[in-house]
Amino acid sequence: MSSGQGKTLRLSKLELKIMEALWRQGTLAIREIQEAFPEPGRPAYTTIQTTVYRLEIKGAVRRVRKIGNAHIFEAAVARQAAHRRLMDEWLGLLGGRTQPVMSHWIETGQLTLEDIHEAEKELRRHQAKKKESDHDR
Repeated sequence: MSSGQGKTLRLSKLELKIMEALWRQGTLAIREIQEAFPEPGRPAYTTIQTTVYRLEIKGAVRRVRKIGNAHIFEAAVARQAAHRRLMDEWLGLLGGRTQPVMSHWIETGQLTLEDIHEAEKELRRHQAKKKESDHDR
């Protein structure tokens, strides 16, 4: 995933939470983004504003219009692309091994047998596509 300047886009935890609000709700003003955070621990308006402007410089969000004094923003990168980049970073930290992540998710109850069956189906579909594209060459 690249920003407008051609660099790989890296998102901080706060930036990712802001992006989640935009992906979930579409176009939002800074005040609406701030209000998407839960009340206890909600970042200050100016913190959200500064972070949104940084996301705009990175090419992750864009202004779509202005209503009164409020600029309205939308995500300029797809959720899936951002999530893929984040997962690639995590795996890089683990030397490319998925087993530690899967073990953690199993131990914490975040990965179920149903999830594994769905992943197995997706893996089979992916392998079939790969065979098909290799055969067409």
